[in-house]
Amino acid sequence: MFDLFRSRAKAVRILLGAMLAMVALSMLVYLIPGAGTTVGDSGDQVVAEIGKEAVSVPEIEVQIRNALQNRQLPRELADAYIPQLVDQAIADRAVAYQAQLLGFQVSDQQLAKTIRSLPFGSLPPDQYRQYVEQQLGMTVPDFENNIRLKTYQDAIQMIALEGIVVTPAEVEAEYRKRNDKIKIEYIAVDPAKLAADVKASPEELKAYFDKNKGLFTVPETRDVQLIVADQAKVAESIQVSDAQILGYYNSHKDQYRTAERVQARHILLSTTNKPKEEVAKIQAKAEDLLKQIRAGADFGQLAQKNSEDPGSAAKGGDLGWVVRGQMVKNFEDTVFSLKPKEISNVITTEYGFHIIQVMEKEPARLRPLDEVKAEIAAALKNQSVFDQMQNLADQAHAELVKAPQSAQSIAQKLNLVFATTDKYSQGKPIPELGNLDAQAGATLQALKPGEVSQIFQSGNKLAMAVVTAVHPAHPAEFSEVEAQVRQQDAQAQAIGMVGEKSKKASDLLKENGGDLRAAAKAVGLEVKTSDFVSRNSAIEGIGSAMLLGDVFNKPVGTIVGPVTGGPVTMIGKIVDVQSADMSKLAQERDSIVTQLKGQKAQQRSMLFQDSVLTTLIREGKVKKHQDTINRLIARYRS
Repeated sequence: MFDLFRSRAKAVRILLGAMLAMVALSMLVYLIPGAGTTVGDSGDQVVAEIGKEAVSVPEIEVQIRNALQNRQLPRELADAYIPQLVDQAIADRAVAYQAQLLGFQVSDQQLAKTIRSLPFGSLPPDQYRQYVEQQLGMTVPDFENNIRLKTYQDAIQMIALEGIVVTPAEVEAEYRKRNDKIKIEYIAVDPAKLAADVKASPEELKAYFDKNKGLFTVPETRDVQLIVADQAKVAESIQVSDAQILGYYNSHKDQYRTAERVQARHILLSTTNKPKEEVAKIQAKAEDLLKQIRAGADFGQLAQKNSEDPGSAAKGGDLGWVVRGQMVKNFEDTVFSLKPKEISNVITTEYGFHIIQVMEKEPARLRPLDEVKAEIAAALKNQSVFDQMQNLADQAHAELVKAPQSAQSIAQKLNLVFATTDKYSQGKPIPELGNLDAQAGATLQALKPGEVSQIFQSGNKLAMAVVTAVHPAHPAEFSEVEAQVRQQDAQAQAIGMVGEKSKKASDLLKENGGDLRAAAKAVGLEVKTSDFVSRNSAIEGIGSAMLLGDVFNKPVGTIVGPVTGGPVTMIGKIVDVQSADMSKLAQERDSIVTQLKGQKAQQRSMLFQDSVLTTLIREGKVKKHQDTINRLIARYRS
C-alpha cells in the first residue's frame, strides 16, 4: 500500500525488406536532382542490364555490407545470397521499367518535393552528398535511382490494391482461423531430456569416437600471460587522509542533511472499487479494530490479519522511515502530527480507512562527521580509483610492449595482478577475468607469439595479454575431447530414441482406442495438458501451435501427430474445442479485411513482377553478367 503513496523466396523477400528499410531511412535528406546509373558508365562494374538501366556492383555491395554488419547473412553463404540480391535488383528494375512503359513518371521536381517534406529535408546539398557517400556508401545518382525505384514499386502496389475484393465469407473464415481454439493432451518426446538419461561405458564412447573422428578437432590455442588492474585491489592501495575527508564534508554538507522523518506502521481497510453501500461497514470495522488496539491488542498482528496494504501487511503494517512528500496529504498530516508510540483515530484517504501508529521520530538534522566518515572515504576512493587503474594499465602496457617477456616483473613492480592461462581458445573462461566479451576474445585469439594486446575491460578490471606460445589446431585424441564425445554420443542416441518412442506411442494410440496415458506410460513419458490454444498460440515444450496443421477443425478425440517442432516430437489428442465467438467478429472485421487485402495485393504484385520479368527476358531486355557476379561472390567468399 505504501507504494500507492509514491509519486520471391522467403529469404529474398526478407533481404528486399531490409534494403527498402535502409532506403526509406536514407531518404531523410535534401534531394540533389540527378539521373540513375546508365549502361556503359561502369564497364565491368555492371552485374545486370534491364533496358537502358543497370544494376551496379557498388549497389549490390551496399546491400551485402549492411547484411554482414547486421549479422543477417553469414559470409560463408555468399554463393547463395549474392545471386539472390542480384535477382531481386533485376526484378525491381524490371518493375520500374514496366511502370514507365505504362506511363508512370517521377520527375526531379516530384522527388524533390517528396524528400523536402521529410524531417531532414532541409540539409544543404553538400551535406546531403556527404551523408549519402559516407553514411550509405553509394553515389548520389545511385541513391536517387533507388528512391525512384521505390516510387515505381509503390505505384505498382497501388495498382495491385485497386479492385481487390474481400468477401464476407473470406472474412468469416479468417476470423474462425484466428479464434478457433482447442485443448490437447500430449506427450512431448524431447531429445534433450532423453540425452540426460543416456549412460555409455568408456568402451562405447571410445568406439563412437573412433567411428566419428572427423567430428572432433582441437582448435588452435594460445598460452597467455596477463597483467590485470583489479578495481578492488587498486582501491585498497589508495589512502584518504582525514584532511581530505574533512574538506569534502565541509563542502558537501547539504548532502548529509536529513529531513524530518517518522517511522510508522498502519492498517488499511480499502474502499477502492467497493460499492458505496459497503463503505459504512468498512468504516465500522476500522473503528472496531481501533478499539481493540486501544484495549491492548497487538497492532502488528491485527495488521497482518486485516490490513489490505499489500506492501506492508505481511510486515505488521510497517512502513519504515518516511519523509514529507511521499504520502497523500491527509495521511502525511496525521503521521507527522503524532508523537512516538501514539495511535491515530481512524482517518480517511482516497484509498480507504487507516489506523496509524508512529514508532519513532527524528527532526531534521546535519549528520555529524563521525557518522559519515566511512561514506566519504569510500566516495573519495571511488573518485580516483578509475583514473588510477587507467594510469597503471597504461604504464604497464607501455612497458610490456617494450619487454613482452617481462610481464610478471612488470605486474609485481606496479602492484598489479599477474596471471597465466594455458591453451586459451575463444570462449574459454580465464580464472582472473571470467568469460571475455567477443571482441576481447577474438583479439587474444588473433595474437602471435610475443604480441601484446591492447588494454581491454572485463567487468571491473582492466587487463592486457601477451601470447607466449601458439598450439596449432590438430585432430583430437580421445582423452582431449572425452566430455565432448560423451555429449555428442548421448545426443545421437537421444535423437534415435525420439523416433522409436514417438512411433511406439503413435502405434499404441491406434491400438488402444486413443488412451494417451497408457501410451505415455509404455514409453516412460508424462502426459501434459495445454490451455486452450489458437493457431497463433504457443504450446509448452513444443512451440507454435501452427505446427499442428489443420487439426483446429477436427472433433474431440482426434489423434494429433506425431508432429515435430524443432528437436521435440509431440503425439497428442484433442480433448476439448472452443469455437470462435462470432459475436465479436464485427470488432475484428476491419483489421481482417486490411490483412486479407494486403495478402492479395502482395500476391498480385508478385504475379505482375514474374510476368514482367518473363516478358522482358523473352524479349532480350534483361541481361546478367555472370562473370562479374562470380568475381563479386569470390571476393566475399574469401
